[in-house]
Amino acid sequence: MSSTEPPGVRSTAEAASQVGAVRVAEGEQLRTVALPGLEMNVRFRPPLREGLPPALFVHGLGGSSQNWSELMQRLAGTVDGEALDLPGFGWSPPPADRLYSVTALARAVIRHLDAAGRGPVHLFGNSLGGAVSTRVAAVRPDLVRTLTLVSPALPELRVQKSAVPTALLALPGVAALFGRLTVGLTAEQRTRGVTDLCYGDPSRVTAEGFRAAVEEMERRMALPYFWDAMTRSSRGIVDAYTLGGQHGLWRQAQRVLAPTLLVYGGRDRLVSYRMARKAAAHFRGSRLLCLPEAGHVAMMEYPEVVAAAFQELLRDTAGRETDRSTEDGKG
Repeated sequence: MSSTEPPGVRSTAEAASQVGAVRVAEGEQLRTVALPGLEMNVRFRPPLREGLPPALFVHGLGGSSQNWSELMQRLAGTVDGEALDLPGFGWSPPPADRLYSVTALARAVIRHLDAAGRGPVHLFGNSLGGAVSTRVAAVRPDLVRTLTLVSPALPELRVQKSAVPTALLALPGVAALFGRLTVGLTAEQRTRGVTDLCYGDPSRVTAEGFRAAVEEMERRMALPYFWDAMTRSSRGIVDAYTLGGQHGLWRQAQRVLAPTLLVYGGRDRLVSYRMARKAAAHFRGSRLLCLPEAGHVAMMEYPEVVAAAFQELLRDTAGRETDRSTEDGKG
């Protein structure tokens, strides 16, 4: 490690040599952040110029930092962005304590931000990452400048039928059963199933993108902790749905002070489109972007639209801060 690198951070070259054939989009780099009992892979783009505000992107269940590559590229001139592989996902090993609750994952994000000294950041979260980001914004408002949530996994009374298998993973023994029932499926078949589930229009996935997803599926299925991470994270979502009082996610949504952008897809088969209005009512002063043709990963299907909506949020937020500053000066 060079003397100019922060403690606990390994160089891009060293991280890349250890992860092997990890795919990195043009302009992206990787580094590994090591904290006590926790190691996370970070995907980032060197800022195009100095002074760009920091941003952090948090993926959903079964996803990885790669889910944000296109959006990060489109925002490269707007923010200094980095995306985490949550513990046990992507290229990050499992946490030492094997805790995958929403609270534990939020704690991992907070520890990373505290150690890096990058806060407050523009925080983005998708699905499980949306629930995690909501908790981070609620308990550590000092770390979050704005909040952008794409199909956040917030509690629903009527879970969509297509989301039931994910919830079932939380039950003891079900993960092993799924493993036995799907043992004959190829990586390509599994990837096709995930794509059909997560995209509003699976044909939007390019041939190259699909090949990359198949390679990633093959790698993940070979990991000894794959099903454990999926099971425990699914259980974490279910547990978070049942929490009441001040720890409930909807209650915490009401505590979020950061300007919030909510993005929902009309063809989302995992998070119901009908939750959009409820979310808008709970996040104070939020703005809502509804994409009728999008599925669960709008930032991958329509990155240009999500990027434009965030840039508008950023301009409006900066304008309000300038107005407040002017008023304070007059006072």
